[in-house]
Amino acid sequence: MRKNRITFVIVLILLLVAAGLFITNSYTTLRKDVSDFSIEDTASVTRIFLADKNNNEVILERTTEGNWLVDGKYDAQQAKINSFLKTLADIEVRSPVPLVARNNVITRMAVIAKKIEIYQVTPRINLFNRIKLFPHEKLTKTYYIGDVTQDNQGTFMLMEGEEEPYIVHIPGFRGFVATRYSTEKADWRDYTVFNTPINEIKSVKVEFPFHPEMAYQFEINDNQNILLRSLIDNQVVQRYDTIRVLNFLTAFEDIRFESLLAHLIEKEFIDSVSASTPKTIITLTDRDGDVNSVRIFNKKGFAPVYSANGAAMEPFDLDRAYALVNNEEDFVLIQYFVFDRVTRTLGFFTGQE
Repeated sequence: MRKNRITFVIVLILLLVAAGLFITNSYTTLRKDVSDFSIEDTASVTRIFLADKNNNEVILERTTEGNWLVDGKYDAQQAKINSFLKTLADIEVRSPVPLVARNNVITRMAVIAKKIEIYQVTPRINLFNRIKLFPHEKLTKTYYIGDVTQDNQGTFMLMEGEEEPYIVHIPGFRGFVATRYSTEKADWRDYTVFNTPINEIKSVKVEFPFHPEMAYQFEINDNQNILLRSLIDNQVVQRYDTIRVLNFLTAFEDIRFESLLAHLIEKEFIDSVSASTPKTIITLTDRDGDVNSVRIFNKKGFAPVYSANGAAMEPFDLDRAYALVNNEEDFVLIQYFVFDRVTRTLGFFTGQE
């Protein structure tokens, strides 16, 4: 009898402990449907839509080849996309927003929050996560991204249609993730100007409107023989530095600009610069007949500049310049450090410089 009583007491204690754990868990466990902001399978993500309260919108789409496009038109920075997908996979809820701050956070988010919609390929039929049939694209998550917390270690987020915001972070990462949800197209665009290997180049023409005697054109035939022609008299140059020519032509495999400027500079200024005479024009034609042309303009500077004979010239930036790229659609900032490799003069190849 005593043994049964002891057993009963032990069982009762265990039941009370289990009940306590269940009740505690009921109050502390986050509802997954309103707090799961992360994406477990980022490889299935096909499209991401981002928008803010200032009417800025951007659509990121995965192509059938696996690369990404911005607004279905421009190549995206693959490294930036990869980093963002990793963010979507790594974010976790740190805690719900404290009750005393909840109304203020929601009110603030109604004014400044960014919205994200994430689309994934999911099966219409999924049996025990083993048999997956009839894949289709589906909107799987929609949520809002707000301010950062006072300690700069978390970001406020809210699922669409819900009333309880959460503080989200990446475990082990010191900082906040709000800035990674950019709605600026310029932040996602690829900055490549030229990416043509030498074996795909048909011709390269470099012109200097203020110094036409320095202009030239390289022509490469099917046998990869290189012909250099002076443009001022259309004469073929017989002797040139082969190593310098090869270094010049191979540089076109990776030339990038520094930043897009259309969203940072007034249109009137861009139109004024674009209508002026460029200092350099580069025109590359590949073997498919596609033409890629770049017009480069001086950027005003503050340091005095002098000509070869010592005459004072209008100051211009010695490190950077403006350029029109992508069929003159984009007004960008470039670095001479990068573009000097593809703006050599004729004298550089003939040994006169």
